[in-house]
Amino acid sequence: MKAICDRFLPSKCSSSSADEKSDKSPTSLVSDSEPYREASTSKHKPVCTTHNGWTVILETASMASGAIRRFQERVLGPSRTGISSSTSDIWLLGVCYKISESESSEEADAGRVLAAFKQDFSSLILMTYRRGFEPIGDTTYTSDVNWGCMLRSGQMLFAQALLFQRLGRSWRKKDSEPPEGEYLKILELFGDCEASAFSIHNLILVGESYGLAAGSWVGPYAVCRSWESLARKKREETDVKHHSFSMAVHIVSGSEDGERGGAPILCIEEVTKSCLEFSEGETEWTPILLLVPLVLGLDKVNPRYIPSLIATFTFPQSLGILGGKPGASTYIVGVQEDKGFYLDPHDVQQVVTVKKENQDVDTSSYHCNTIRYVPLESLDPSLALGFYCRDKDDFDDFCNRATKLAGDSNGAPLFTVTQSHRTNDYGIAETSTEEISGEEHEDDWQLL
Repeated sequence: MKAICDRFLPSKCSSSSADEKSDKSPTSLVSDSEPYREASTSKHKPVCTTHNGWTVILETASMASGAIRRFQERVLGPSRTGISSSTSDIWLLGVCYKISESESSEEADAGRVLAAFKQDFSSLILMTYRRGFEPIGDTTYTSDVNWGCMLRSGQMLFAQALLFQRLGRSWRKKDSEPPEGEYLKILELFGDCEASAFSIHNLILVGESYGLAAGSWVGPYAVCRSWESLARKKREETDVKHHSFSMAVHIVSGSEDGERGGAPILCIEEVTKSCLEFSEGETEWTPILLLVPLVLGLDKVNPRYIPSLIATFTFPQSLGILGGKPGASTYIVGVQEDKGFYLDPHDVQQVVTVKKENQDVDTSSYHCNTIRYVPLESLDPSLALGFYCRDKDDFDDFCNRATKLAGDSNGAPLFTVTQSHRTNDYGIAETSTEEISGEEHEDDWQLL
């Protein structure tokens, strides 16, 4: 509301001058596929509020809020918030919250387990649309409203990986205490300027070859490849001991010759190679972020994959899912039964400058207390999975879990695991899509 009031209440009655070229982002959302540019700062009539000014402001704010809500409901479906009365387990990025029947009653909010879940959820880092940042490259874009949701979703996943690596999975944000310096350093990396290593400015710059451009919406595959390129670029700019992003990034996709059908393949030899390249030969293994872009159907996710998608959230290495509805990405961080809990990047917020030296900075806009969920069956089939493995033992555990999951998938694995592409040693994880027959079970795979 404050941002809207600031926008529509002039500080003085006069024509706009060069000094008044402030951000003029529209307050209504039409579609992520219909980006906007900043409003022209050419000559226009003076604006002066002579009477009933606050009435106009409040009416405008109400209309803007309603427009945003209507957009979200049209694209993401009617807003679903809160936690249901179900007693089923909740999984949040590898952590299980077991809810007893008594805690699913009317006193659910007071339940110890539910309280712990809410604290965990609100401690996750949120990235949303921002307005008022420096122009992206040579463009006039000073906001990513209507087109940047997939980029923001990717930022959330990467920020979570850094948070888990540097502060641990058990870290929780404490509003009553000054923020940790390491936490502020992570947020600083994702600031909205070229000086911040993982800003959307830099992501778009390195992602041009994958179709990234200011004002254009992109899918999960292009974003994953762009993050891989950005992490590599930042590694090359600094010595290995002072990397902004202190882990290797590996994309799990199809086989090199592109002739094998079926699920993407996680090749252990290639992951080891990625670690060696990241450490510049100094060590055989480094922390690694695995990204698995998938297309699991045509118009919506094939129901056969949903049990496996749910199961990935039980992995201790889970970093969730980049996905949502067509043209409207979200970051899915947890599941309960057939629902996916998510962080929504579609809220529009003013730019906040975070510096590790400033412990008084307000970081509330980087967190969310509203728990939203979406039916998993309604997800767009184009999505990406993320996993963080802190060391070799953690990676081996991940491979064992992934192999078992593929073997239990009834012929519809999300991805498979192999030691090498040069051998036929695919073990129980090898599953061809030829095994899946029948029109009702026809899978629409797209190798990435």
